[in-house]
Amino acid sequence: MALETLLIKVKTAFSHSFNPVQPLNPKKHLLKKKPKNVGVLAFEIASVISKLLHLWQSLSDANIIRLRNDAVSLEGVLKLISNDESFLLSLARAEFAESLRLVSDSISRLSVKCHDPTLRSFHRVFTEFANSGFDPLTWTLTCHKDIEARRKKLELYVSLTQTLHREMEELSVLESGLKKSLLCHNNNSNEKIEACSSSIGKDHHKICDLQHKILCQKHEVKELKEKSLWNKGFDGVVLLLVRFCFTVLARLKIVFFGIGPYLSRSLSASAAVYPSATTFISGPLKSSKLELEKREDFGSGFFESNCKVLKQGKNTLGDSALALHYSNLIIVMEKMIKSPQLVGMEARSDLYAMLPSSIRSSLRSRLKGSVGFCASDPALAGEWRDALGRILGWLSPLAHNMIKWQNERSFEHQNLVTKTNVLLLQTLFFANKDKTEAAITELLVGLNYIWRFEREMTAKALFQCVNFNGFLNLNKSS
Repeated sequence: MALETLLIKVKTAFSHSFNPVQPLNPKKHLLKKKPKNVGVLAFEIASVISKLLHLWQSLSDANIIRLRNDAVSLEGVLKLISNDESFLLSLARAEFAESLRLVSDSISRLSVKCHDPTLRSFHRVFTEFANSGFDPLTWTLTCHKDIEARRKKLELYVSLTQTLHREMEELSVLESGLKKSLLCHNNNSNEKIEACSSSIGKDHHKICDLQHKILCQKHEVKELKEKSLWNKGFDGVVLLLVRFCFTVLARLKIVFFGIGPYLSRSLSASAAVYPSATTFISGPLKSSKLELEKREDFGSGFFESNCKVLKQGKNTLGDSALALHYSNLIIVMEKMIKSPQLVGMEARSDLYAMLPSSIRSSLRSRLKGSVGFCASDPALAGEWRDALGRILGWLSPLAHNMIKWQNERSFEHQNLVTKTNVLLLQTLFFANKDKTEAAITELLVGLNYIWRFEREMTAKALFQCVNFNGFLNLNKSS
């Protein structure tokens, strides 16, 4: 019995050691080796590319010069946010850094689906590059020709993918129309065939026409899929994104810190936010002395350190979540001030309903004792119009910029939208709450006077007109 048990164990071990290898399914093997195409992810990737290209354009020499000369010197910015240029530039830098961080997060989610293990490590390598300037895989583009070639290629992909999206939607509409026509044709065929013979003939012609259009549309879609991101290799497209993302970060560091690998796309002295005479050392493993010093400023990390600035300070409209509401309020007042004679009692009540309690209290204090006053002084009305015009001259641009900034980032505008170069520092987001409310209160007081003035002038004109007509009628009767 023991011998039998021993023989069974030996037999089992022997059979396991020589277990024949199962033949691979050749089709399955080929499918694994076949590179993956982008496919339906083309539209998501095109959106990411669009945002990355917009960031690159925002960091161009022309836009950086405009940032220094225009954005940080807006009268409204100086009055409501700060007159410290270095602080305002740090806000701009922080917003660029935050936008790039969000784009890099999107690329990270795409990179984990890559076949290439180096691409799957994008998040770790990019974070290391952001914090230390170390680029072990030399993903940063440093040659102007290479950067321009990649940029144009990415722009072409976005354009073709946008066109593909439109053509696919058109194809969907045509196919939906064909289904409805076929259903209608079947109903006509089953009911009252003789009476509806002419109608059936028209339906048949319409169906043939739709089938021809669908055939042409499918051919157009197929060609666009070949040219656009749809049929491109997934790893290759992600590599394009990765390298351009590294290049944008390098550009951001050069513009705002004067550090990083040298990009042959020269940065003019007027476009450098922090210009330096330090010579940039080319290559991922080398660093200038200035760069080593600047790394200490990043603290826990480049993005973390920069994006802390975006956390709204106390007593700002962003902190109190009033920036968008006050922007709408200012725009409504702007329209009323331009045409006070067209403002009715209902519109006046609606405006008052938009006011928060703090402004209502301030307004009541300013208008105390003025109930029933006479607003008939043309000189005073003119002075108020001039004063309101001056206030709106520096306050209104910030309000309009806030609406524009918000609209561009709303859910409906997330995909493939052309963005402007409006930054948060050009809006009411960082505006001091007390100062903004004081300006709005001043607008309301002035609007109240010129509104009353217009009503009294209109009433006076009507009264004079009625008296004149009465005088004419009296003369006729006599």
